[in-house]
Amino acid sequence: MVKKSLHSSIYFEEIMKRISNLSENSQKRWGKMDVCQMMRHCNYVLQIPLGKIELPPVNALFKTIGIITKIEMQIFNNGIPRNMPTFQKLIVNFECDFNDEKENLLKTLDEYRNTFKQGKLPDHHVLFGKMTEKDWGFLEYKHLHHHLKQFNV
Repeated sequence: MVKKSLHSSIYFEEIMKRISNLSENSQKRWGKMDVCQMMRHCNYVLQIPLGKIELPPVNALFKTIGIITKIEMQIFNNGIPRNMPTFQKLIVNFECDFNDEKENLLKTLDEYRNTFKQGKLPDHHVLFGKMTEKDWGFLEYKHLHHHLKQFNV
């Protein structure tokens, strides 16, 4: 079973191509966000390991659920369930510009890749606990794949 990672050149390029295939008319299969809001949300999530967005602390119960979820996803290589709750800071429920969001998401992906190559990814996530480079690559790929699938690319 292949565990795709954003740190692999093949899968990084796959994600970049899939984002490039999005259009303003891309229709969602589920959820509340339009394509533009989804790209902004994905950009926000990528900014967490870049240290540009800091998530608030979570209680012990949510942290335990987060750590178990990370482990379960790695063992079973399963995807992210639809309509999962997220941090308030990562919710995008306002109008945005499609072209700006696409350009910004691609730029942030490049910045993420450079941060990884420099060995500067953080060793902790507020929800998922201790994080290795492998964890970041796997979970960031899974998150982007989830939302790109949401918009049929």
